[in-house]
Amino acid sequence: MSLSSEEVERYARQIVLRGVGGPGQNRLKAARVLVIGAGGLGSPALQYLAGAGVGTIGVVDDDVVALSNLHRQILHGTDDVGRPKILSATDAIRRLNPHLAVEPINQRLDAANARALVRPFDVVLDGSDNFATRYALSDACYWERRPLVAAALGEFDGTLTVLKPYETGPDGKPNPTYRCLFPDPPEPGMVPTCAEAGVLGAIGGVLGSLMALEAIREIVGGFGDGDEGLVGRLLMIDLKAMRFETLRYGWDETNPLSGTGTAIPAPAA
Repeated sequence: MSLSSEEVERYARQIVLRGVGGPGQNRLKAARVLVIGAGGLGSPALQYLAGAGVGTIGVVDDDVVALSNLHRQILHGTDDVGRPKILSATDAIRRLNPHLAVEPINQRLDAANARALVRPFDVVLDGSDNFATRYALSDACYWERRPLVAAALGEFDGTLTVLKPYETGPDGKPNPTYRCLFPDPPEPGMVPTCAEAGVLGAIGGVLGSLMALEAIREIVGGFGDGDEGLVGRLLMIDLKAMRFETLRYGWDETNPLSGTGTAIPAPAA
């Protein structure tokens, strides 16, 4: 897949990077990336994926734009209030970069449709805001062997990791699953929603941009010497203290997905 002269000029500052180059840019153009949620995390992630030249971007969301979204969901504008987010997102992405294809998917991802939704894509980003979706998506990506970039937002904090549990790590053990990191979802009501606790809009920009970076890293095959992504590592960000920490975590052999624990059957293909 070759780049047009206009694309070469558009991506020139990225192509000159030794960790990307022409081959990496062509991989980005050929890539298909799925983003779950066009909200606080998905908005910046989608913009940077489009800017980077990802050839096909799928967007899964079944919500409409609300006025209370706009302080953090910067893909949408005031005139979009009341519109389906996938339509607003599609318009914004195409304005940013006409050289890519957008596949809007007006559905809510769940355990029944997750595998079918992720299968046509190369990399998946989880910008959802609820635990049911996170577990269904991470399980589906395990069964479909798709790398998953997963982030979550708090009031002034957030986390980010990359999951490739269908592969083994340098130690010969399987890479950890989402269920190795978070074995069980919290009880309903234990974690306040965004509407209940609030969230600083700019932190979505920080985490969403980093999600796009990790997806780009995966697509181009790493950025060269010293490259280390977030497989088996959890990035924790505290913006009140302006503290960034990384915690390593490993495969739990008792996890119910890829371990010896109570087996979770493969969801419908």
